[in-house]
Amino acid sequence: MSPEPSKGHRALRRIGWVLLGAALAAASFAGIALAGVSASMADSFAAAPRGSDARVWPAARPVPDDRITVAVAVSNQGSVATDVLAPYQVFAESRRMFVYTVAAERRVSPLSGGAHLLPDHTLTEVADGTLPEPDVVVVPAVTDPAGAGEERLRRWIVERHREGARILGVCAGSELLAASGLLDDRDATSFWSNIGSLEGDYPKVDWKRGQRYVEDGRVTTTAGVTSGTVGALRLVEELAGETEATRIGTGLSYPGWTPDGPTEIPANHLTLGDLPYALNAAFPWLRPTTAIGLVDGVEEIDAAAAFEGYGGVSFADRTLVIGAGDTVTTRHGLVLVTRPAKGGAHGADRFVVPGVRNASGLGGTLGAWARRNGLAAELPGGGRRSGEFGFDPVLRDLAEHSDRRTALTTAKFSEYPSAQLELTGASWPWRSTLLAAAAVMVSVGVGLAPSAIRHMVRRRRACAHSAASEPAPF
Repeated sequence: MSPEPSKGHRALRRIGWVLLGAALAAASFAGIALAGVSASMADSFAAAPRGSDARVWPAARPVPDDRITVAVAVSNQGSVATDVLAPYQVFAESRRMFVYTVAAERRVSPLSGGAHLLPDHTLTEVADGTLPEPDVVVVPAVTDPAGAGEERLRRWIVERHREGARILGVCAGSELLAASGLLDDRDATSFWSNIGSLEGDYPKVDWKRGQRYVEDGRVTTTAGVTSGTVGALRLVEELAGETEATRIGTGLSYPGWTPDGPTEIPANHLTLGDLPYALNAAFPWLRPTTAIGLVDGVEEIDAAAAFEGYGGVSFADRTLVIGAGDTVTTRHGLVLVTRPAKGGAHGADRFVVPGVRNASGLGGTLGAWARRNGLAAELPGGGRRSGEFGFDPVLRDLAEHSDRRTALTTAKFSEYPSAQLELTGASWPWRSTLLAAAAVMVSVGVGLAPSAIRHMVRRRRACAHSAASEPAPF
């Protein structure tokens, strides 16, 4: 017979089983959460609408020679919607400026929140002189800023700077600029939750916290998401004058903005109150689907607020972008690619149309689609108050239909002032919280499985030994 293990040996074995169970439980929970985050990101940067590669797209507007030219760079792999759309509107509001979008290829490109954009021009058209050199290049956050897939865009930006362009890096667009080497030995800022990792990855850059934007020579970088509005206004002031910047800024009504206002903002940090951001991203199952209806002439910031508020930053809803046809042209000429309003509702629970004040602005096609699918067209912009930025009505609507904490977290992760918001609705995202609790219970069950199996095996061995020890019957 084999010798009985010592008490110390048995204790070590028990500890080993406990550690194995804990590791399995942690791995199970992490796997569930990772699957949820992957699903959330796949929804946010969704594939282009079916058949879009085969369509014949409208020609881009010609670039005039007599205006300050702004090129908003877009990644074919994915860009943050507000980083693109907000500066685009700011510059396009100026009578002295002309704005276009540019990407490696002229093909449908995803934006956060389930949206898609058709770039006006390609990088090659600028590089080979087909288009005039831009005076300003806007660089948004992209899905893989330091990856090999964006090497061409990084080189193109460096070349434009070498040719004399001013560069505006919005939010985590600063990471793409840092990866290009353009920020070496410069002061810069970025989205507040990224700065810690950026300091480790790019130590040659002097990263600044608590700044709405930072200027260093011809390179300006901004804090998160909506901060691109303020950074763009600063460049309008420098290139077109304070009067022009004041006119545009007053019309947009970004909270607290003035031409000579301070650049300091709260230096945000993660807190327990930010938990809804992680919960909504990691546990997206059973969340509602919101169809975002776009009409021709929608303001770019109104559209961006809907993309981010319902999907891209909040992760509160799954989003679908619906238009009367294959494309919608915004107020200042940007082309967004949409699902045509025909057929079913694709599982939509709500139909929200941003930027429209009353039903007369909805259009017959979208109105008919909503009626056919039993949906009421909801107009957050109908409750927009005088002197409000486009994010305010969407955040109020998000709080009412999801919860207040998610709305406040969305504002924080958009680096958007929230003190002026008057929110109603539930206090907490209970759907994602209950799903997280269910994931914990499943993971605990997985962690207990090895010990349960061990005890079962031991019990069977004991029963077998006991049976073998009993005397044989006569």
